[in-house]
Amino acid sequence: MFRKLTPQPMETIMDVAKAKEMRAAPLQTPTDLQPKAVKDISGALNILLADVFALYVKTKNFHWHMSGPHFRDYHLLLDEHSDQIFAMTDPIAERVRKIGGKTLHSIGDIAKMKRVLDNDEEFVTPDDMLSELRDDNQQLAAHMRETHDLCEKNGDVATTSLLEVWIDETERRTWFLYESTRRELSGG
Repeated sequence: MFRKLTPQPMETIMDVAKAKEMRAAPLQTPTDLQPKAVKDISGALNILLADVFALYVKTKNFHWHMSGPHFRDYHLLLDEHSDQIFAMTDPIAERVRKIGGKTLHSIGDIAKMKRVLDNDEEFVTPDDMLSELRDDNQQLAAHMRETHDLCEKNGDVATTSLLEVWIDETERRTWFLYESTRRELSGG
């Protein structure tokens, strides 16, 4: 029932001083990117990550508060969009770590860095929700392009590759939101 514990030699037991030393050691992931490139790319990706988290929460907010005759369609559309947006968060943060940078630690970090504006209104019409998200996604794609250019300039092909996929997904969301807010054209 109980496993007998075998005593470990003293050299395999970590002492308190060694543990403190390891905790104090900086996070230094090896990379062939130049230190300035790591700093610049990590900074750009962290701001992008803050934007993505903010857009995720805003999209879920509008998903939860959707109303009107197109409720089901818009509710499902925004659920799909929020899943896609959230799916970017971990790869962005891990990319920062892979190149030797440090990423966001808290909601406070997100609040300080994000460029996506909050919408805390009690009621927002469905058209206003979709239009606002369309504009936010369009701006996110522009920021992704800027980050892509920075990564390309510094030879970070892995990040540029990820950004290309996310730009395409973001443009698709922008397109769907644009088409959902268009009114039928009159005439023949």
